[in-house]
Amino acid sequence: MKIAHIFIIAVLAAASLLVPAVSAGPADVTVTSYQVDPPSLMRWDTGTLTVTVKNNGAESVAIRSARLFGDDIQVLSDAYGSVGDIGAGTTKEFTFTIRASAPDATHYPKFVLDFRDGGSLRYPIPVRVENTGLAVAVAAQPNAFAEGREADISLTVGNPRSVRVTGVTVVPEGDGFTATPSSAFIGTLEPDQAARVIFNITPAEPTEIAFRVISRNGVNTHETVLALPIAFTDDKRSADPVLTNIEVEPISGGYRVTGDVTNAGLESARSVVVTSADPAVPIDPFRVYVVGTLDSDDFSSFEVTFRAETGAAEVPLVIEYRDADGNVYTEQITVNIGETAFLPEQQNDGLPLPAIAVLALVAIVIAGAVIHSWRRV
Repeated sequence: MKIAHIFIIAVLAAASLLVPAVSAGPADVTVTSYQVDPPSLMRWDTGTLTVTVKNNGAESVAIRSARLFGDDIQVLSDAYGSVGDIGAGTTKEFTFTIRASAPDATHYPKFVLDFRDGGSLRYPIPVRVENTGLAVAVAAQPNAFAEGREADISLTVGNPRSVRVTGVTVVPEGDGFTATPSSAFIGTLEPDQAARVIFNITPAEPTEIAFRVISRNGVNTHETVLALPIAFTDDKRSADPVLTNIEVEPISGGYRVTGDVTNAGLESARSVVVTSADPAVPIDPFRVYVVGTLDSDDFSSFEVTFRAETGAAEVPLVIEYRDADGNVYTEQITVNIGETAFLPEQQNDGLPLPAIAVLALVAIVIAGAVIHSWRRV
């Protein structure tokens, strides 16, 4: 038995002498780092995966090829062939183009480094697929929209992703309105960061605005769209000038209308003026009466003068005012002048008879006083 054991040991030792010595093996070559750009891919995004390999041994190691493969992540670039040697203590990078064809999850394509003298290094690389897009919401808008009235619409754009996005731009699109500015550039949004943009919108008709938010994840462009309907409704908070205590008085060649104008709305009415309209023709001294600003529940008296066409029984009084944004509004009420006596306009080619009679009486009194003073002398 001892002789048999000695024989077996001798055979194994001889066989070992037939195997050539390996100066550096796979254990001396390791993956020291990897990088996915962008760090998180949205589905169908294209990116790059870079693997850094280091030779920790004392001698060079010959590499035959470097490959990347996986079922959930598409590899778009070819394998590295005829890599050559990695010197002792040196590193080498291998970069692959990939596409995220898988649903949201962390996937592990495998990096394989084949050694020329046999063996290989296999290393799974985590690639995160996150299909969450940017969030966009209306932060503020007016209570009501009206034709030709400017309105500010404020949007908040947020980044709920775990990585930054770049080149964020908001563009309002659609027909039947004008927007200032025509687009808003936000730039880079870090994870959980938000930014606000304001557009001044002037609608010409009921319409719908599509706010298109464009962003980039690496070299990939993505879009998020927010649709905002624009319908014309009455603003319950707007100014509401009302005319009260109307009185009509005939004057020479026309009429005088006096009264009060009260703001029954919740917002201020600015640059308030009152005048008359066809078939009335404004005349001096109050063609247009300037009231100024009326705050909520405030009032002011007014007075307008005009002449009217023969036979006119009613004339409109027009109130013009502006809101805080400078938009112009008009209101009007109808005043009945048919029951008011009209005074004809006085002629300028001679004195009227009553005036002549008064002057004659004054002259008689003065003459009598003079004669009486002479008699006393």
